[in-house]
Amino acid sequence: MIVDADRAQAFVRPGEDALQAYVENLRVLEEQRAVYAALLDQPARSLDGIDVDLQINAGLMIDVAHLSGSGASGIGLFRTEIPFMVRAKFPGVDEQSGVYREVLEEAGDKPVVFRTLDIGGDKALPYWQTGSEENPAIGWRAIRLSLDRPALLRQQLRALIRAASGRQLNVLFPMVADVPEFIQARALVDKEMDRERDRGGALPSSVRVGAMLEVPSLAVQLETLLDYADFLSVGSNDLGQFLFASDRGNPKLSGRYDTLSPVQLKFLKGIVDTCRSRDVSLSLCGEMAGTPLEAMALLGVGFRRLSMADTCIGPVKAMVRSVDIAALEAFMQFHYDLPERTLREQLKAFAIDRGVAI
Repeated sequence: MIVDADRAQAFVRPGEDALQAYVENLRVLEEQRAVYAALLDQPARSLDGIDVDLQINAGLMIDVAHLSGSGASGIGLFRTEIPFMVRAKFPGVDEQSGVYREVLEEAGDKPVVFRTLDIGGDKALPYWQTGSEENPAIGWRAIRLSLDRPALLRQQLRALIRAASGRQLNVLFPMVADVPEFIQARALVDKEMDRERDRGGALPSSVRVGAMLEVPSLAVQLETLLDYADFLSVGSNDLGQFLFASDRGNPKLSGRYDTLSPVQLKFLKGIVDTCRSRDVSLSLCGEMAGTPLEAMALLGVGFRRLSMADTCIGPVKAMVRSVDIAALEAFMQFHYDLPERTLREQLKAFAIDRGVAI
């Protein structure tokens, strides 16, 4: 059997021609890996001299271990719910703090962004039943659940603060739908900082608190949000399904909406422009960031920090080093309002014409 996950294909009892073709594919893949390995210590800098910050997503220590070998500049998203999901019971403050401390020590001087618990929906804890919901993706999950159970969130924040003593702590709240939610969550960070200070504990050198922009309603309030948030991270997976009201787990809808649609790209450009005008740090984490063509489009939109799976760093860095971002931005400027379902073919043509590695 041949299983080709990249192309979503499986061949049972393949013929000799198919076997030879896939042996050749594996040879080409090894050559590509050698090219990416050679880029490990090279900067992710475009042809016109623009630096792009490439970071990895992680959830377990095995992911963190890939940080140095990938050439990434940091961990743009540490999914704190995964250590919860692999345990048989809810971890206490000391146990959580030990996990977070180990992550920070492994990362060394590279930054780590910790996303608070994003449970509920498709991420269930085996020891905590939240009940069934008709629409779990837009139900009681993430920040909504945490704010309704503040003791849960405060324990996690307490653990993060203790783990980050003496160094910068970056806390990211998921699925924020309006500014009051973020203000309420940030107030809990302040309370836990005061609590740790009162008990004589060692505090982080600084604390940055950010919001994930996954719910379109938050973009409408973006100017107000930026009065309170230190940084912003776009979660492209959820944002796409909420923007189009399209369940990303439904195969009947898989080809109906494209991440490279003019609608989504124009929406993202509005976010980039607002954050840039306010000098607020912005990143994007999600599947869009890890595919060279989609990542190229994000550079054209204006993103300069992307977070992805560690295996995607090499291909995306190769793309960055082969593209003229100014020319790409000028090209895309004329495509945002086209009555097209996707700009995929136009972007592919741009890359092929200019020798961009996609």
